[in-house]
Amino acid sequence: MRNLFLITLLINYSVVMAQKTDTIMLKKLMESKPELFGLVLNHPDKNQVQILYTQITRDVKNKPSFKSYSFNLDPHHYFYPASTVKLAAVIFALEKVNRLKNTGLTVKSIMITDSAFRGQTKIEKDGSAENGLPTLEHYIKKILLTSDNDAFNRLFEFIGRAEINDKLKKNGFRDSRILNRLAIGDAGETAKHTNPIRFYNNDCLVYEQEAQYDSKEYELNLTNLVMGKGYLDSADKLINKPFSLANKNAFAINDQHRLMQKLMFPEALQAQERFNLTAADYKLIYTYMSKYPTESNYPKYDEKEFWPTYAKMLYYGREKNATPDPNIRIFNKYGDSYGYIIDNSYFVDFKNGIEYLLTAVVHSNEDGIYNDNKYEYDSVCFPFMKHLGRTIYELETNRKKNNPDLSKFKMNYQ
Repeated sequence: MRNLFLITLLINYSVVMAQKTDTIMLKKLMESKPELFGLVLNHPDKNQVQILYTQITRDVKNKPSFKSYSFNLDPHHYFYPASTVKLAAVIFALEKVNRLKNTGLTVKSIMITDSAFRGQTKIEKDGSAENGLPTLEHYIKKILLTSDNDAFNRLFEFIGRAEINDKLKKNGFRDSRILNRLAIGDAGETAKHTNPIRFYNNDCLVYEQEAQYDSKEYELNLTNLVMGKGYLDSADKLINKPFSLANKNAFAINDQHRLMQKLMFPEALQAQERFNLTAADYKLIYTYMSKYPTESNYPKYDEKEFWPTYAKMLYYGREKNATPDPNIRIFNKYGDSYGYIIDNSYFVDFKNGIEYLLTAVVHSNEDGIYNDNKYEYDSVCFPFMKHLGRTIYELETNRKKNNPDLSKFKMNYQ
């Protein structure tokens, strides 16, 4: 009966969240602007663009309804999701804290990470925190502000690989998997082992988690796992054969978009279908997803390295000299690696009553060599993301709809 209940929930969720998707409009929209999109549209195989855009219409009671549009969407065509997987980890970590609340564990508990397998590292201090100590809350802030890799790795170790992938499936994200830590060469057996962790409230131990091992492989039906004509190995030696991304993290555009919609609009779901998050959890996520690095004191960032729109690919294109519009906030999680730029966003213009969901991926690697850090991010990927975000914004400015009440998304950034 329990399995039947879960299946019914997922079916109902799919009906609500995955309305029939228009596959024509975005193509025609981009074709109407060849000066902005011709370069990418003329090379669909090379640039591997996928887009999902959802219009949001509110009724007189402010209840949202959704209509989605896609371009070239293919959940089985693999792209490297890079840091976009971190948003799922943030949500699942907070859900685990809520499940364990009877132990006294909170997001502010001091988190001491130990080691128990090769390649693992210990963490007892965090110099970027106001009190110099690591906590889940501070790791979440660093992930959402500047996509900190170590912070994600600590959440990965806390949740555990098995639980992460179980939650992906239970939430209906069936075209995705999260298998390893980021930026440390984590693969194979090391990725299956996670660290022992202790949590303290002041000097009192409130929760202790032993080292975990996950033996599962999480196979997916994916194409495009082997790409290019060569790559640099760990010793920077050129290997003249295609680059394989098999057994890496996968996070399909449709799953990313659905996760964002579910996160930003829990009121559109039945209670049983929502993430197990508290009002404080939503506030934490919303605040740091939309906050600029320059608005943060802890952690404190150098504006030359992390400028205001650093994380806002769609609409701003990561331009260093872009001046943020004071009426606009973008709640998003981006990723960039191996020539792929991905951004998963909910866009709000408070002054003009505009809101929409937009998720996209674009790829560029002209020389076909991977791991050489020679990708056309600045000339191809970032401009595409900027033009796409602004084109959708322009479309929204001309769309007739009820004026929405967006006050729940107005965060305090002080």
